[in-house]
Amino acid sequence: MMNPNNPLTPGVYIQELNAFPNSIVEVATAVPVFIGYTQQAGYQGNSFHMKPVAISSMNDYITFFGGGPNYKVAVAAPKNPGDPYDFSLSSGTTSTPYVLSAVPNTMFYLYNSLQLFYQNGGGKCYIVSVGTYSAPNGISYPDLKAGLDKVANEIEPTLIVIPDGLLLDEGNYSTLMENMLQACSNAQSRFALFDLQGGDTFVDALTLAADDLIGNFRNDVGENYLNYGAAYFPWLQTTIVQKTDVNFSYFDTTLLAALTAADQGGSPAVAGVYGKVGGLLKGGATPADPQDILKANNSLLAVSANYNTIIKAVTKFLNVLPAAPAMAGVYTAVDNNRGVWKAPANVSLTAVTNPLYNFTDDEQGEIYNLNVDAVSGKSINLIRSFPGVGVLVWGARTLDGNSQDWKYINVRRTMIMIEQSVKLAARNYVFEPNVANTWVTVQCMISNFLNGLWKQGALAGAKAEDAYSVSVGLGTTMTGDDILNGIMRIAVLVAVSHPAEFLVITFEQQMQKS
Repeated sequence: MMNPNNPLTPGVYIQELNAFPNSIVEVATAVPVFIGYTQQAGYQGNSFHMKPVAISSMNDYITFFGGGPNYKVAVAAPKNPGDPYDFSLSSGTTSTPYVLSAVPNTMFYLYNSLQLFYQNGGGKCYIVSVGTYSAPNGISYPDLKAGLDKVANEIEPTLIVIPDGLLLDEGNYSTLMENMLQACSNAQSRFALFDLQGGDTFVDALTLAADDLIGNFRNDVGENYLNYGAAYFPWLQTTIVQKTDVNFSYFDTTLLAALTAADQGGSPAVAGVYGKVGGLLKGGATPADPQDILKANNSLLAVSANYNTIIKAVTKFLNVLPAAPAMAGVYTAVDNNRGVWKAPANVSLTAVTNPLYNFTDDEQGEIYNLNVDAVSGKSINLIRSFPGVGVLVWGARTLDGNSQDWKYINVRRTMIMIEQSVKLAARNYVFEPNVANTWVTVQCMISNFLNGLWKQGALAGAKAEDAYSVSVGLGTTMTGDDILNGIMRIAVLVAVSHPAEFLVITFEQQMQKS
């Protein structure tokens, strides 16, 4: 093909020129990565251990990573008379209260947390399996940190959630949270979601004061990169685990002993059932055939009121889950329906019956300084239940809650979206001539993108020039030395929409006019 700029043969030549600059496409804003332990980590001979794997449904997860853990639940008497307890077992005329706890290395949060994520609007996400439920060291900080490191070079994930990290000791969880915030800052493209450790046992204000969960969290999360994370509290009572999912195979020897002791001397029907399944229960063994478990479970449900009581209590116990996975689903739903610039708050949660403790306005405000804390500035967003309305997200602040720049989650995440979208589009101009034609093209490309965001409501301003400005050029953003050094500097100013967090409506009476 002859070059039309240097014709050698007489004739007519056609030359097409691009009339429009390259467009900027919004990057994805709500693609979480969940890091934790799974039943398996492979499919058809391919190992997914320590590999970020994209999924879009629970079916995908089960195919690649298997099902939930084989929980073991232990039982003990309340420490002090009057302490909250989970259930009581009746034996004759006496009633004995008990509290439940998980046997170490049998409780994992990832599987149920992922179900909660999808119940609340979740979509595509990444899973990093750092080990199986039978990992020799149990849940460990090195495993979870290694999984976090594996995500560093992934482009797509924008949220980080590590629910199994809550099962670490306080020191390791503190370090893990700091690692997550630093990873977000290094990437400049993602945001971390946190829960308060110990929130699964928090049921009243006395426990909150005694254990100082809020103070411990604010100390443990550190002081760096706080605008890249948000915390949610309290934990949630959910409906993820159904009563039909639970049976005696979840009981450890202490729970089995309490049950059998309570039912000794019961009716002949109860004694008959225990005679058939006593070997399984007393030995704590699980039959290889699931049908044997089902038959024994149904028999006990039919004849033992105490067994029904325990199944109900264990189901409720396993349904206590951290809030961050649900919030990852809320972020996805809000981003898809309204845009990343809409604060992920005043939104109801699905598959959640209530928060473990329902804070009042005074407790959220002056008593515990959760939303605004003058000392640490580390805001903690509450999940609250309102009569006739439901369970709502009642906070929208980052951990940098006193910053005028970065205190709101939607502002931080909107800026991440704008920065990463422009960055990816600007790669087309690396090594282009650093001259006025290129500057005008880049300026138009970014301005068109921001104008589209302004029309959607992401940027504040009655006029476009009030919402954003883009500057590039010699004498404006660059010096002669910059050009000689191959540097193109572009200055972008944006007025990101802030949420109306406090609505103050003033009323007064006026004189009668007619």
